[in-house]
Amino acid sequence: MGEYSFKAVIFDLDGVITNTAKVHAMAWKAMFDEFLMDYGRETGRRFSEFDHESDYLTYVDGKPRYQGVQSFLLSRNIHLPFGLPADYMEELTICGLGNRKNAKFNEILAVRGVEVFSSSVELLKELKNAGIKTAVASSSKNCKPVLERAGLLHFFEVRVDGEISAERGLKGKPEPEIFFESVRELGVTPAESIIIEDAVSGVEAGTKGKFGLVLGIARENNEKELKNAGAHYIVTDLSEINGISGLELLFKKFAW
Repeated sequence: MGEYSFKAVIFDLDGVITNTAKVHAMAWKAMFDEFLMDYGRETGRRFSEFDHESDYLTYVDGKPRYQGVQSFLLSRNIHLPFGLPADYMEELTICGLGNRKNAKFNEILAVRGVEVFSSSVELLKELKNAGIKTAVASSSKNCKPVLERAGLLHFFEVRVDGEISAERGLKGKPEPEIFFESVRELGVTPAESIIIEDAVSGVEAGTKGKFGLVLGIARENNEKELKNAGAHYIVTDLSEINGISGLELLFKKFAW
């Protein structure tokens, strides 16, 4: 193995490794549109549908499930009790709506299956062959079953996801706590690590945590938003990075 200026790469899941970001977006829209129509009938408020760009990308994308619900509802000046994670999905609480979204996510996933980005899988193989440590850090509580279904779980030495965050009391993105937990378990420092993210909240977390390189993937034509959030370098797909040598060039560019 050659000597590289970085020792670990930490991947987000949805939109970076798997194309499940689309499934999440569909599930969020289905849940919120249903809720907003019912809420409008009960309160007399005009129905305004859940929009992908102005609502999903701004208030929900990359955040833990209940935090995403709360963030969007506050943007519409809707106040519901938080409830408990065990709430039934029929309950009008933040947790109830979050659980309703999760049920819709699993329904859609059962039909569509798990689609992976081949360029991300190729990079994972190259990193493994080079002896570079890898972790997956995701807000999703579905992270492990999605990776198992895709046959990719074995690529990661460490997994810090929504389930583990809840168990350990870690704050979600845009706070960097799940990234800090990942490097702690890998035995490296933030300065020795790359963060690969497609969500603004994830890029903000990597920037706030002072990680050595924050690589943004602009799959939503959101290069400007990712750059404003602090991404050091932006691509539209990891195929634009030529394996380890390409990543090494990025690190030389930023003069570690």
